[in-house]
Amino acid sequence: MNKTYKYILVLLVSIIVAYYNSGKEEAELSGLMPVSRVVDGDTFWAEDGSKKGVKIRLIGVDAPETRNGNYKKIGFYGQEAKAYLTDLLINQEVLLEYGVDSLDRYGRTLAYVYLLDGTFVNEELIKKGYARVLSIPPNVKYADAFVSYERDARENNRGLWQKESE
Repeated sequence: MNKTYKYILVLLVSIIVAYYNSGKEEAELSGLMPVSRVVDGDTFWAEDGSKKGVKIRLIGVDAPETRNGNYKKIGFYGQEAKAYLTDLLINQEVLLEYGVDSLDRYGRTLAYVYLLDGTFVNEELIKKGYARVLSIPPNVKYADAFVSYERDARENNRGLWQKESE
């Protein structure tokens, strides 16, 4: 993809983000970052020019776990959520909108994530039932909309909500 085309795409995504943010505080956006690896349904690594890269945790969403940990067990629909996020992000460049708090307690960068086509990744995960809403103040910018999308996914038995209908 040539530089002019990328510049136009970033400009268009920025306009879409500005539309989402109309009437709200200004969003701080990153430049384009290539996605290098997906960890699970709500976390991935992106290349930021550093040797290691940056670990991104999606704000406002909580996907089921994909592996057992000290305090968490593998969750229903966890592998599907990871596969969906992988399909969305691998070989893509993303634009990040940072939250009020930019890091979580584990040192991961907190962000709302957009694809070059304008897809709002956090929103898509909830709408399609791959994640639940997880609002942690002060990063609650889209919380009301996310709750509405989750309700719709649950009522329509999408994704992880199918378990409740069985």
